[in-house]
Amino acid sequence: MKKLESGSMDLAFADPPFNIGFEYDLYEDQLDSDKYLAWCSDWIAEIIRLLKDSGTFWLAIGDDYAAELKVMMQRELGLTCRSWVIWYYTFGVNCTRKFNRSHAHLLQMVKDPDNFTFNTDTIRVPSARQLVYGDRRANPKGRLPDDTWVLRPQDLPEGFRSDGDTWYFARVAGTFKERAGFHGCQMPEQLLGRILRASSHEGEWVLDPFLGSGTTASVAKKLNRHFLGFELSPEYVQQSRKRIDAASAGQPLDGAAEPTLSAPSTSQGRPLDQTKKRRAKKVKNQPELTGAEDELS
Repeated sequence: MKKLESGSMDLAFADPPFNIGFEYDLYEDQLDSDKYLAWCSDWIAEIIRLLKDSGTFWLAIGDDYAAELKVMMQRELGLTCRSWVIWYYTFGVNCTRKFNRSHAHLLQMVKDPDNFTFNTDTIRVPSARQLVYGDRRANPKGRLPDDTWVLRPQDLPEGFRSDGDTWYFARVAGTFKERAGFHGCQMPEQLLGRILRASSHEGEWVLDPFLGSGTTASVAKKLNRHFLGFELSPEYVQQSRKRIDAASAGQPLDGAAEPTLSAPSTSQGRPLDQTKKRRAKKVKNQPELTGAEDELS
């Protein structure tokens, strides 16, 4: 990366080793904590050099170092944290003496808090005024995401709305069609899609210093972004190139589509007006009712 021109990148995404002992083919993922943090400081500083003044850096990281890296990036490296997103996933790590781990952290950091890309229209979601109340005053484009979330276990995976800072995306398990098959820590394309749409424009440059299975580059290509990635493993490079070559501009992202609801749940997950119509039809066809069900769960 040191050979690249300063200020040449618009967006960077990094999913580095978490320093938890994961078995990579060419990297020891169990450093002394101080050495790991110093290593992170070095490559993050290089990311900052490569980003434009309006650039954004997204870091995916685990529990053990999320807080320390956030503080380091703010106090020592001069970045500003705009969002701390929790990525909740299925197929989490099965633990024996603690609650099962089923999340990772996504830190959205910017160089200039007054000048950075955040494409609101690409991440808007339908509002409760639109979906539930039919309010004519509602913005037809929907509402901007907020930083609150409500978990209702009976609604999972819809319990974590796309308009909040807790995101639900299933991990890319071994049985998934999306699975590349050669990398144990593959990121979901839909997750990267949300980040790239929000923090970059078509034709801009996206950098991934830990390319791995090639998800960032594949998504960037599908979303009409330029991309640049680095990877130590020759095997990963060979396999990820095949995946990237198979992608094309405009091609749909792999994985389940993003959730779009941001309104209270209704019977069977339908908007309120549809539920009323179904109930009216049921009453008409079956006049003898023994009880009533709640309109809103």
